Amino acid sequence: MIETITLISVIAVLVLFTFLFIISRYRKCPSDKIMVIYGKVGSSRDGTALSAKCIHGGAAFIWPIIQAYEYMDLTPMSISVDLENALSRQNIRINVPSRFTVGISTEQGVMQNAAERLLGLKLTEIQELAKDIIFGQLRLVVATMDIEEINTDRDKFLEAVSRNVESELKKIGLRLINVNVTDITDESGYIEALGREAAAKAINDAKKSVAEKNRDGSIGEANASRDERIQVAAANSEAIKGENEAQAEIAQSNAILRERQAEALKRATSAERIQKAKALEEAYAAEQKAELARADREKATQEADILVKTEIEKRRIELEAEARAEETRRLAKGEADAIFMKMEAQARGMQELLTKQAQGFAQLVAAAGGNAVDATRMMLADKMEDLISIQVEAVKNLKIDKVTVWDSMNGKDGTPATANFLSGLLKAIPPMNEMYKMAGLELPEYLGKDIKESAAVKSSSEPETPAEAEKPE
Repeated sequence: MIETITLISVIAVLVLFTFLFIISRYRKCPSDKIMVIYGKVGSSRDGTALSAKCIHGGAAFIWPIIQAYEYMDLTPMSISVDLENALSRQNIRINVPSRFTVGISTEQGVMQNAAERLLGLKLTEIQELAKDIIFGQLRLVVATMDIEEINTDRDKFLEAVSRNVESELKKIGLRLINVNVTDITDESGYIEALGREAAAKAINDAKKSVAEKNRDGSIGEANASRDERIQVAAANSEAIKGENEAQAEIAQSNAILRERQAEALKRATSAERIQKAKALEEAYAAEQKAELARADREKATQEADILVKTEIEKRRIELEAEARAEETRRLAKGEADAIFMKMEAQARGMQELLTKQAQGFAQLVAAAGGNAVDATRMMLADKMEDLISIQVEAVKNLKIDKVTVWDSMNGKDGTPATANFLSGLLKAIPPMNEMYKMAGLELPEYLGKDIKESAAVKSSSEPETPAEAEKPE
């Protein structure tokens, strides 16, 4: 039983340690990072061994010894790129101050590039690498465009920059998030002259437009005043005529309105009463259905509660009975095992004791020359001291100050009673001899022999009388 419990405990500890080890090697990747697993990570579809495995927003189990992992931060990086003396297609050098926002890409193929080329680099090192790529692509885009296109069509310029820069950044695992180009300048002042020209043209166009608008405003004002007076007079006459006709129509309309209102009120009252009656009827029917449904639901609920409670109680009683039976079986088995072990130990001890005693008796008989009687006497002689000690211990605490014997001379034939006591003591020796024989022992010869044996010996030793000698056999 103890060995079984120990084995179960060891297995439980091993399972617990295994579970804790698995949990400690299971890594989750935050949403703002990329987890790069490197080492033995498998192969691609074409059979090529992968150098790393990238996970974004998930989790993975990291095998010990053969795998390790690191995180790459997805935080955007703002890079200031102040391009100076870039040669345009017109061979005019311009300055393009700009700011690029880049970050590590989460696209599958691009993430693999980032794991292979950026893992282990610091943020400043990644910024410097991206800055070099941006400088080169920005110069290339400026060299393919005119200053007028760069200055006026910023969308086209930014689109070309984004396309070229992003294609190159993907090669190292980065993606372009935003491009912001500020004022573009040049050493020759061409862009500034274009600006002044555009400003002057805009001012002149504005002045011309203002003069034309003022002229059109004065003409329009005069025409509007004339038309206003004509139209006001016509409108007044039409207004008076229209007011009279409108009042007549209003009166007729009011009469029709009152008539229709009365009729509508009558229909509405009837309809309202009819609808109220129907509503009450439907409400009563709905309430009746609701009460029936509620009664059914209450009944089902109560039945379900009773059934569930009964089933739970039944299952509890069964489990308790099984537990008590199992406990009783285990206690009985344990007690039986304990009793068996105890009886087995006692039997082994008794067997060992009897074996040793038998060996001792055999050695004692052998020492006595094979005579069991002599061996028994030797044992009695060996224990005689202990027996005498026990007898002495039994009577040593008795305090006898004085022993007085009053002999009344009432013995047989006038003999003293004391002499009769000693004679009776000697007569008790033959019964003692019989008792010793029943036990397989013999009294010593100095205590006397059996009376029959003495008589037999005596008769055999005396001579036969003449009468007995002459008696025929």
